Amino acid sequence: MLEITNSVAVITGGGGGIGLALAKYWVGNGGKVLVADVAEPLLASAETQLKEMNGDVRTIVCDVTNEADCSKMADYAIEQFGQINLVAPFAGIIKDAMLVSPDAVTGKVTRKMTLEQFQSVMNINLTGVFLTVRECAERMVNNNCKGLICMISSTGSLGTAGQINYSSSKAAMSVFPKVLTSEFFRRGLADKIRCVAVAPGYVGTAMVKKIPPAVLGKIIEQIPIGRLVEPEEVASLIGELYRNESLAGDVYFIHGGLRLGSRG
Repeated sequence: MLEITNSVAVITGGGGGIGLALAKYWVGNGGKVLVADVAEPLLASAETQLKEMNGDVRTIVCDVTNEADCSKMADYAIEQFGQINLVAPFAGIIKDAMLVSPDAVTGKVTRKMTLEQFQSVMNINLTGVFLTVRECAERMVNNNCKGLICMISSTGSLGTAGQINYSSSKAAMSVFPKVLTSEFFRRGLADKIRCVAVAPGYVGTAMVKKIPPAVLGKIIEQIPIGRLVEPEEVASLIGELYRNESLAGDVYFIHGGLRLGSRG
């Protein structure tokens, strides 16, 4: 079993949502964190909150789609802490739209998902994860670090209407653990560096809570536990995945029993 105390987590998208919840969980259990985000105000707020918890924290502005930024971030973690033990590439966006939207009267397509809507989501949610993981994994290997690479997938990876961009990116996260575990195994590294993914359902982040009450109510009706999953619950699962060294190469769902509208 690994201990969180004195271990180092690199968290992208750590200025809010599940990323910030994980950072708070990590320092609350004696760990150290490097929080990365593209939004400086969110970084400043996160740093203040974590330092109020007496957390050993560093922050860095990072555009995860930028190769140089990701390299700089990984180097900074090693410079400041000497190791990387948890990699949590949680930076992500949504830009929902139907692939094509026919007019109700004419039946002709009047709107469609734009190339920008598709590519921007893939750039951050997929390419950004690739760059973050590649750069951090390189430093973990070169500095003989032991730990976990934890992807953030989603129940949306099973396919959600209006999210062909987001669902595709999260489906990719579902295969990363299998591929990376196989590669680490071939190189004799699988006992040192593990890879998993967590796949939340609807999580009570600030963004989700801004959904109109009527719409949010219909969503909650489909969740067997009768509420949203809390970000702290996702962070707790990640903590257990980190501690338990037998957990590798798989996706772990945390959705309150949600099955995309199916009541079985």
